[in-house]
Amino acid sequence: MGITAVERSAFRASTPARRRRVVGLCALVVILVVAGAVSLAVGARALSPAEVWHGLFAAPESDQRLTEIRLIVRTVRVPRTVLAVVAGIALGVGGALIQGHTRNPIADTGLLGVNAGASFAVVSAITLFGLTNPFQYVWFAFLGAAAAGVVVFGLSSLGRGAGNPLTLALAGQGVAVFLAAMTTAIALTDQTALNALRFWNAGSVAGVGFGVIRPVTAFVAVGLVLALITLPAVNLLNLGEDVARALGVNIALSRTVGIVAITLLAGAATAACGPIAFLGLMVAHVARYLTGPDYRWLVPYAGLLGAIVLLVCDIVGRLVVRPGELDAGVVVALLGAPFFAALVWLGKFRNA
Repeated sequence: MGITAVERSAFRASTPARRRRVVGLCALVVILVVAGAVSLAVGARALSPAEVWHGLFAAPESDQRLTEIRLIVRTVRVPRTVLAVVAGIALGVGGALIQGHTRNPIADTGLLGVNAGASFAVVSAITLFGLTNPFQYVWFAFLGAAAAGVVVFGLSSLGRGAGNPLTLALAGQGVAVFLAAMTTAIALTDQTALNALRFWNAGSVAGVGFGVIRPVTAFVAVGLVLALITLPAVNLLNLGEDVARALGVNIALSRTVGIVAITLLAGAATAACGPIAFLGLMVAHVARYLTGPDYRWLVPYAGLLGAIVLLVCDIVGRLVVRPGELDAGVVVALLGAPFFAALVWLGKFRNA
């Protein structure tokens, strides 16, 4: 059966927009590759492109200077660059998804309580089991984040407001406040836990090896697959639940898959890096400005933007206080706070 004249006209109208979005995705990939190359070269010791190339691909040599370069590139800068990309993608996609599922433009992955759950698990693990190595308590952080997400989703599924985005937001805030209070109470009684929490809460992509990055990447990959599966339903859910239900969307199933995806993405990123505020919120809004409300495009844009922003913030943190460093989470917060204020101001301006 041939298409109608209206369908042909709609297709012709959508082709330029589709082309712009594809070009935009390609441009973001190029920017990410460039930022990754800069990340390998920048730090307390600046490296030339030739030295970076040697550090990546050259065979071991007896020259002490070249050996030191290989050590810096392969064991320090490559892992933190990879982690920044993986965590940035996870937080960007998670931020876009949580805004889509809650229909709340200021929602962030912290809305599900994953940050608070991870922090509570970290101080509990340190206090109860005496763990002092970040590679040990990172898994407790992931379990705490996942458990908090499950509890929030469970609470939001009870009572009259079951499945309502507002109920989900209220449940998330209630759980987050409770866990934050418990975390503070435990940390204040244990100096070791307090010191570790201060360092972990700053949010950093430094000092994490591939022993942690590999399994974290696996969790993120599963979350991304689930996110892609739920994108068509998210588009319909944003038309209203009645419309989505009339078009055959299983709202409970779609929202469950979405929440599981968000929990995996945000939980894995938070466990590896610590809580990084505002990133998902920022990139989701920028992606929406670039692509429009279609989540099939918005989510990939948000993922790439999240990786770029986190990587660039990590680079900036290495440069502004050389030879020391500012944690990437601190730089993101310094950027995100005025961005959030601008959103509020612009919202009031439009409504005026």
